[in-house]
Amino acid sequence: MKYIYLSILLCLPVMLMSCNKAKNINGSNSIADDSARPGLPLSYWITKGDQSVLLQQQADLKFGVLTNAYPFIDVDSTQKFQSIDGFGYTLTGGSAYLINRMNDAEKSALLQELFSANNTSISISYLRLSVGSSDLNASVFSYDDMPSGQTDTALGHFSIDPDKTDLVPLLKQILLINPSIKIIATAWSAPSWMKTNGNTIGGSLQPGYFSIYAKYYVKYIQAMKAEGITIDAIAPQNEPLNPNNNPSMVMSAADQLVFVKNNLGPSLQAAGLSTKIVLYDHNCDVPDYPLTILHDADARKYADGSAFHLYAGDISALSLVHNAYPDKNIYFTEQYTASTGDFAGDLRWHLKNVIIGSMRNWSRNALEWNLANDPAYNPHTPGGCTTCKGALTINGNAVTRNVAYYIIAHASKFVVPGSIRIASNLTNNLQNVALLTPSGKKVLIVENDGNDIASFNIRFKGQWVTTTLAAGAVGTYTW
Repeated sequence: MKYIYLSILLCLPVMLMSCNKAKNINGSNSIADDSARPGLPLSYWITKGDQSVLLQQQADLKFGVLTNAYPFIDVDSTQKFQSIDGFGYTLTGGSAYLINRMNDAEKSALLQELFSANNTSISISYLRLSVGSSDLNASVFSYDDMPSGQTDTALGHFSIDPDKTDLVPLLKQILLINPSIKIIATAWSAPSWMKTNGNTIGGSLQPGYFSIYAKYYVKYIQAMKAEGITIDAIAPQNEPLNPNNNPSMVMSAADQLVFVKNNLGPSLQAAGLSTKIVLYDHNCDVPDYPLTILHDADARKYADGSAFHLYAGDISALSLVHNAYPDKNIYFTEQYTASTGDFAGDLRWHLKNVIIGSMRNWSRNALEWNLANDPAYNPHTPGGCTTCKGALTINGNAVTRNVAYYIIAHASKFVVPGSIRIASNLTNNLQNVALLTPSGKKVLIVENDGNDIASFNIRFKGQWVTTTLAAGAVGTYTW
């Protein structure tokens, strides 16, 4: 009888972890998932807020059963949630310009570090593009600019030539390194002649040009495809409630509903394009914006999902929209770090919200803002962001890796596209998210959001390891 009791006690941790099961919405049982066993190694990488350790691998730990009083992060791979598309940045025209002016050897080494799948790379798997210029281009342009007072309703002057000097050639080089990288694109503004104020700043799309603007997007997708660049998804308007950037354009939820339902969706369909339509692409404080569109069945059928930034609101808004329409995807497409920011504070906040927070609230991706700028935070348009700090500072051939580089790298280096979020509990100040890769590897990203060093256990299938994280530090653990 004592052997029966002993067996029950040994199995108890696994039984407890199995009690609270979530619905598997992805049909992902085909992913391999080996059991934890005594002596199984756990590898991990750390970044500290004081920059004394930057994405540095530590000595492996080994799973076992050791008694201590530390809190447990329990990882349960039987509870599966959303699939992950990837992690990355916006490749602005300014980023492309700076990278393209590096010497061939340094440029090649940098692109391999950013986009390849080798052990020394951070393996960026997702990029965002602007349709025409963003505010982090040296100048403002659309793909169909006309002299003041003139229009081009036939789009006879449409051309992506302004991006063929830097952006398109660089994308082709990136695709040679990672042919499967996903790309989402969005316009900061329609051509000025389509707008109510005839200006690159603010104004709205005139209703009479809705159908023309839909064709503008179709021509963009087709032109990029002709260059060998597949646009996986488009958002109709970057930050549609922000009229202050240069360029920028206001698009109300009511207008976006009509545009998607009557123009953009049917135009993509008529052109035989499978490019996804992603709604909103703005802050978490107005979840009613995408919900307004999704409430309309005729618009909803064209929408793949909704995208968010977090300059206002709370990251939980992503779950609010997901819970209303769980068959529609959620994306997190932009958050910037500022020249006035602090490495330690940005590392802590962005890991908690952009990486961990977005994933725990159903996002399929997590993107920081600009990939690169120069030491003076150029290039940018007149009136564009003067304090946006890229993941990289490029000064000629010299490259400085800033906090956004490490924010993304702690996920992108380890979580490959096709991975699935699995269950993990939040305990004390240990913000975390767990994922299961297609090969069966478990990845746990942890940020110590407290003010003191934290010791804790990572437990999987009845075995655990004990580790510590400094206050504000982040660790990525794999086994």
